[in-house]
Amino acid sequence: MPSTATSSDAATMSSTPKLPFDHAFERGMRNRRAALGDAWVDKSVAKANTFNAEFQHFITDYAWHGVWGRPGLDWKTRRVLVLAVTSALGRWDEFEIHLRGALTPGNAHTLSPDEVREALIQIAIYAGVPAANTGFAKALGILRELGLEPPAHPADNAWHSGEGRPAFTTTRPKLFATIREPRHADTGADEGRQTIVLSHALGQDHSMWDAVANQLARYHRVITPDTRGHGRSEIPQGPLTLAELAADAARVIDELAEGGPVIWVGLSMGGMIGQELALQHPDKIKALVLANTTSAYPEAGRQAVTERIATVQSQGLGAIATATMNRFFSDSFREQQPAAVARHQRLFEATDPEGYTACSAAIREIDLTARLGEIGVPTLVIAGSEDQGTPTPMLDTIAQGIPGAHLVTLQGAAHLSAAEQPEAFSEAVAEFIAGL
Repeated sequence: MPSTATSSDAATMSSTPKLPFDHAFERGMRNRRAALGDAWVDKSVAKANTFNAEFQHFITDYAWHGVWGRPGLDWKTRRVLVLAVTSALGRWDEFEIHLRGALTPGNAHTLSPDEVREALIQIAIYAGVPAANTGFAKALGILRELGLEPPAHPADNAWHSGEGRPAFTTTRPKLFATIREPRHADTGADEGRQTIVLSHALGQDHSMWDAVANQLARYHRVITPDTRGHGRSEIPQGPLTLAELAADAARVIDELAEGGPVIWVGLSMGGMIGQELALQHPDKIKALVLANTTSAYPEAGRQAVTERIATVQSQGLGAIATATMNRFFSDSFREQQPAAVARHQRLFEATDPEGYTACSAAIREIDLTARLGEIGVPTLVIAGSEDQGTPTPMLDTIAQGIPGAHLVTLQGAAHLSAAEQPEAFSEAVAEFIAGL
C-alpha cells in the first residue's frame, strides 16, 4: 500500500533528532524483563517521571546490565543469591519482587518451588529461622497467586531428601532400606521415570551410595537397602547362601518397590546378588548394572575369602580393615582423600562381624559364569581400571557372557568405584537408563 505521508510530514520526521541506541540500557532492560516479566517491568517504568526517571535508568544500567549481564554466574545462582541477601537484610519488598519473577512461568531461568524451598532451608541456617519463616510465608502467597499452591502434606511424614524415607520389610528377616522419591517428579515424562535399587558392597551399607543415589533421584525413585547382616537389617545366625540373599532382594522389591520390575544396580556383593536375582527372579528385573563384581572366583580368590572369614572370627573386623581399604580405593584416592577413606573404614569396622562372615560365605561360592547367557535383560557392566579385587578381566567375562551387555571402565577407580568416582559412575548409569 503506497505511503500517505505528505512532504511536510516527512520534513517534520527528518528534523526530529533520533536518540542514540543506548546499549547498556537496552541490555539491562532485556535482562530486567527476562527476570521479572514484561507485566511487572511495564508497571514499574510506567511510573517514571522527572523525579525518578534517572533512578530507573540507573538501576537498569548498573544492576540489570552491569551485574545481571555478567556471564560469570548462571541466572539461577543469581536468583538464589538475591533471595538470600534480601531475606537476611529484611528487604521484603525486594524479596517478593525477585521471588515472584523467579517463580513466574515464562520468565527466564525460573526456580522450581523445590529449589525455592531448598534456598529457604539454607537461609534458615545462615540468616535465621525468623527470616526463613517469613520467606516461606511470602513464597506460599506468591505460589497461590500464580496458581501453583502445593498440596497439603503432613509434617510428620517428611524426611531428609539427601537420605530418603526409612522403611523396613514387614516379612522376616527384617530388611532396612531408604527410599528417595524423585525430586523433580513434575518434569519429564512418566514413562522415563524408573525405580532403581542400589545394592552395596560387603562391609558397607546403604550410605555407601549417597552421592550416586542423590544424583539418580533427580528424576528416578531410588531405593537403597541394607543387605542382611549389614546396617539396620537383621543379623543372620550362621552362613548365608547367594540364593538367600537374592530371595531377600526379591522381598525388598515386592514390599518396597511395588513388585518391580526395577533397575538393579549392584557393586561387588551387590552385583553378585543382582546376577542371582536375575536368574532366580527374572520378573523382578528390568535392567542390570553390575559393577566391580564377578560371576565366579578362582580358587585363590575363594581361599582369600576363607582366610578373611577366619581372621574376622578370631580377631574382629579391625584386623582386616586397613587391607580392605587398600583394595577398596586406589593409591591416589587414599593419598588425596584420607578423610573419606577413614569414614568408609569406620563404617566397615562398625559392621556386625557375624553379618560380614555370613555374607562372605555366600559370595565365596558364586559360580554363575556358565549361566550368564540366561540373563535376558539389558545390562551395563562397570569396571575400575585400578580394581585389584575384581579386576577388569572378571568384568569382561560378565560382559561377554550376558547377551548384549556393554562394558564401561572408569579410569583410575578401584573397587569401590561408586564412592571413589560418584559423578562418573552416576553419569554412566544415567546414560544407560536413558537408552532403555
